[in-house]
Amino acid sequence: MHQHDLSAWTHSHVFDSGNRAAERGTRLVMLITAATMVIEIAAGWWYNSMALQADGWHMSSHAVAIGLSAYAYATARRHAGDPRFAFGTWKVEVLGGFASAIFLLGIAALMIFGSVERLLAPQTIHYPEAIAVAVLGLVVNLVCAGILGGAHDHHDGHGHHSHPGVAHHHDLNLKSAYLHVIADAATSVLAIVALGGGWFYGWSWLDPAMGIVGAGLVAIWARNLLKETGAVLLDREMDHPVVGEIREAIESSGRDGECRITDLHVWRVGKHAYACAICIVTADKALTPSRVREWLSVHEEIVHVTVEIQICCDAGVP
Repeated sequence: MHQHDLSAWTHSHVFDSGNRAAERGTRLVMLITAATMVIEIAAGWWYNSMALQADGWHMSSHAVAIGLSAYAYATARRHAGDPRFAFGTWKVEVLGGFASAIFLLGIAALMIFGSVERLLAPQTIHYPEAIAVAVLGLVVNLVCAGILGGAHDHHDGHGHHSHPGVAHHHDLNLKSAYLHVIADAATSVLAIVALGGGWFYGWSWLDPAMGIVGAGLVAIWARNLLKETGAVLLDREMDHPVVGEIREAIESSGRDGECRITDLHVWRVGKHAYACAICIVTADKALTPSRVREWLSVHEEIVHVTVEIQICCDAGVP
């Protein structure tokens, strides 16, 4: 693999069966979420419940964001064989996750704004109908979470080289869709608790207070997702264990410390795949790029290696 054309790897691996399962899952969840959104908005209008209408429009924003995730999969699949994408289209999915995380932050801000507005100007809530639809929304979100969780398990079922103590870089686009569903489920639970408290104890303030708590949770999830996707998009990989393994493989394979890495760049080209560019100073005149690739071939996650070799008599001297 390491001596082969990288384009062959990207064309055969960038959109595997795991991606297809994730695309099908996100598309199905988007349709279910959109249908539930219509039900909530219609029920809110029919029962004259602003709480239900607000929840319905809140769900619509999640439907748009999950649709964005599904679109990212479709775009990556459609352009998987396009040679203009030097390292494949995998980062289209990561970009979808990044955009979805920004969408989550916007949703959190709207939730806080709406909740504060409700605290300052309380409105009459039709509790029985609102609780019934909130329970329906929770059930739908749990079903959607199960669908996306199954797609995630399908991803994990594929064998990949891993590092002890290092978290897997799972499908960040799928994770963003999953977070939207979990955010909806969490807000549904909080809404049920708040509506129950308001109905039985007259605590009308509990509904907007729980809205602020839910918004805080959504904001935390969005921040973490932005951090993960941003690191991939900006190629912040030089602290990954594979970097140390590359250094060790090269410097330990040379004769008596004759090989020294003077420049090394490692970046991710897939969920579990890396490319690297290396500049090596050595006193071994027989050293070739092919030999360096052989040294690195034990690391299956390194799918492309660019090597520059400089011959120097005192290469082993720091």
